[in-house]
Amino acid sequence: MKTQRHSKIIELIKQFDIETQEELTEKLKESGFDVTQATVSRDIRDLKLTKVSSSDGKQKYKFFIQDDTEVTEKFIKVFKTGVISIDYAQNIIVIKTLNGMAMGVAASLDAMDNDEIIGTIAGDDNIFCVVKTEEKAIKIVEKLKAKINS
Repeated sequence: MKTQRHSKIIELIKQFDIETQEELTEKLKESGFDVTQATVSRDIRDLKLTKVSSSDGKQKYKFFIQDDTEVTEKFIKVFKTGVISIDYAQNIIVIKTLNGMAMGVAASLDAMDNDEIIGTIAGDDNIFCVVKTEEKAIKIVEKLKAKINS
């Protein structure tokens, strides 16, 4: 749902000169998304939307495609450095990390944009990832282990 909402937000700000979060919230509701302003605020931050001046001098949201290569490489380095082990039980993946590294590794995992992962919970040295099916959990574990060994 989040991915669909983000796609719709990008579509809306390309189509309309949207000046405020309230305006964007209304447009999303008109498009069938049941959202709050707080959700829209997080989406704006997640999408790294920027306000720019429109042709009439007002402000509007704009989406810029960004080169996140450097950021992605840093996340991969944190992931490789922090992970001790990865295993799964049915549709739950458990990632053990160095003490204090779980939040950083979880952020790295989120940045890898694994759509198969429904959600993650990070403690001090453990991360639980819920995946839709055991088959997908197996594939993700294989992919993550390969990333560590690359």
